[in-house]
Amino acid sequence: MRPASFLLKNHLLLGHFPLSFPPKTRSKKKNKPPTFLLQPLLSPPFLIDIPPPQTSSLANQFSTLPMEKIPTWVISISFPLLLLLTYSANAEKDDVKLSLISFLRKLSSNNSRTDLELGWNASLDPCLNGWAGVDCKDTNTVRKIVLEGLGLDGSIDAGLLCKAESLTVVSLRDNELHGQLPPEISNCTELTGLYLGGNRLSGSLPTSLSLLSNLKRLNISFNNFSGELPPDLPRISGLKTFLARNNSLDGTIPQLDFSNLKEFDVAYNRFSGPVPEGAGLESLVGNAGLCGEPLPAACPPAPSPSPGEKKKSKNLSADKAIMFSGYIALGLVVLLFFTYKLVYRRKADAKKDGSEKKAADSSTKSSSGSKTAASRSEYSLPASNESPAAVSSSLVVLVNPTTKELKFEDLLKAPAELLGRGRFGSLYKVMIDDTTALAVKRIKDWAISAEDFRKRMERIDRVKHPNVLSAVAFYCSTQEKLLVYEYQKNGSLFKLLRGSQNGQAFDWGSRLSAAGGIADGLAFMHQELHDYGIGHGNLKSSNILIKTNMDPCISEYGLMTKNNHQSPPAPSDNIQGSILKADIYNFGIILLEMLTGKVTQNNGSELARWVNSVVREEWTVEVFDKALLSSGAGEDQMVQLLQVALKCTNPSPDARPSMNQVATMIDAIKEEDERSIASEA
Repeated sequence: MRPASFLLKNHLLLGHFPLSFPPKTRSKKKNKPPTFLLQPLLSPPFLIDIPPPQTSSLANQFSTLPMEKIPTWVISISFPLLLLLTYSANAEKDDVKLSLISFLRKLSSNNSRTDLELGWNASLDPCLNGWAGVDCKDTNTVRKIVLEGLGLDGSIDAGLLCKAESLTVVSLRDNELHGQLPPEISNCTELTGLYLGGNRLSGSLPTSLSLLSNLKRLNISFNNFSGELPPDLPRISGLKTFLARNNSLDGTIPQLDFSNLKEFDVAYNRFSGPVPEGAGLESLVGNAGLCGEPLPAACPPAPSPSPGEKKKSKNLSADKAIMFSGYIALGLVVLLFFTYKLVYRRKADAKKDGSEKKAADSSTKSSSGSKTAASRSEYSLPASNESPAAVSSSLVVLVNPTTKELKFEDLLKAPAELLGRGRFGSLYKVMIDDTTALAVKRIKDWAISAEDFRKRMERIDRVKHPNVLSAVAFYCSTQEKLLVYEYQKNGSLFKLLRGSQNGQAFDWGSRLSAAGGIADGLAFMHQELHDYGIGHGNLKSSNILIKTNMDPCISEYGLMTKNNHQSPPAPSDNIQGSILKADIYNFGIILLEMLTGKVTQNNGSELARWVNSVVREEWTVEVFDKALLSSGAGEDQMVQLLQVALKCTNPSPDARPSMNQVATMIDAIKEEDERSIASEA
């Protein structure tokens, strides 16, 4: 056993690590390089013989060098430096991972479960091990983070997020995020796309947002942002998309580079002032304070100059008076010259005045006939090119006391407000005599004859249900097809689910009742119109209107046929498939929206896939709207309604139940829910 002094003698200390050499022993083999390794001081200095590497000729040559020829100071500097660089690189990577995990935990109140679901683990590499929602683009650094529609209900910590310095795209759309967008978002200097639409974010946009010079696409639509837009936003010269629809932003709209912008939408905010040059009409609606082209409201004239400015202008004119005196004298001479000409032509001028007066009288009569058309809003319904007699005869007024005297000219003359545009046409709010509000649907691209359209509308009108909104009139010509309804001021189910309907409560009982009402109305219409193959064709939450008593009401029933059904088909459906089965699928999506609190703009297939994936993992309760769970809703009944929704959204149309079966199942759930409430009471 060698003494400890021998071991210490054969160790060269390098920082916190000793470089160990084996003791000198006699060997028959010459020029064999000594073996060495690094060991922490706290560990026993065991020595391991490491054979010379065989992978490189250069390494072999180096390994044959005697140790005595390598200066000790080279070894003492090189190894600690190598270790320090390796440790620093790994530490930075670990720091990014930990920051992103902390960022995710702040995005969700259910921190640990969210980590588990997405596989964000500090022991795994986000690029090599594939963290869910993370894309590295064939690099070793995080480039994209996409966490859409996951029900995340926390806040955004941009300081943690931007630790990933190579981040180019962040998409957190369609969640329940709240709070403000932190100014630290400017630390993500490589960011080209920021998608935050469909959340509950609030507060002002940070002025530091304009420092993101690489930003190409910004989407903050359907949030609660307020205040003015950052004044330096136009500094982002490469911005191609700016979407801020449905917020509470105010102030003026900065002059962005509209020649570069491909998408721009600030509709339904509180902007005021002149419209920037290049902005389109549809992107500006819902901002009462905006003025100027292309909006119908003209901007007020510029304010008159102040008294100080007037005085300055007066003094300037006085200084120039002398300079122009010569020109005045010359003007008098010219005036005398032309006096003769004027006197000579007096009679001719008198005749000309008489002819102009006649023309003016004729013009006055002509303008009085077109006064109404000139005063119409740009949002008003377009005038028909047909003769007045043909127009009047083409408007069919159905049995309704409020519109029995309605004429097509009344619709054209009345002020109209554009409520929205969809795939199948535009919807207007029209005020008749300032007392009656009507909703007018202008249909486009429907290849149906006027006679077939009339028969279809009259057939639908004969089938009435309290949960189906009946048309009060319709109009059809070779150029136009219009449907007129009573205006429903409470809005739609879509807006109610977003919590934007005057703070109206939409608890579990209200949602279950709405589901039953929609199912009853749809089942009745399917049964009565089955022989004619007339379904809804475009059923979605924005077409479910809310009456004054909060009952649901299906609108726009029967506006689509199988031949012109252009909406994205449900899975495994084709255009020639049953439109009634497509209605059932879309009703299932509406049920999922009411259960999850999430709304969808398309055919809802993404929402259905997400719900199915969560249910397969046996975390069914995670799909439900947290507002329902916190209100003490019956979880058993919610699960039963979820099962009905999943049956309706079955990818196979033949496997879906009929609407009569669906209505029966929902009625049973309602009865069970009522018994449960009664027993608790």
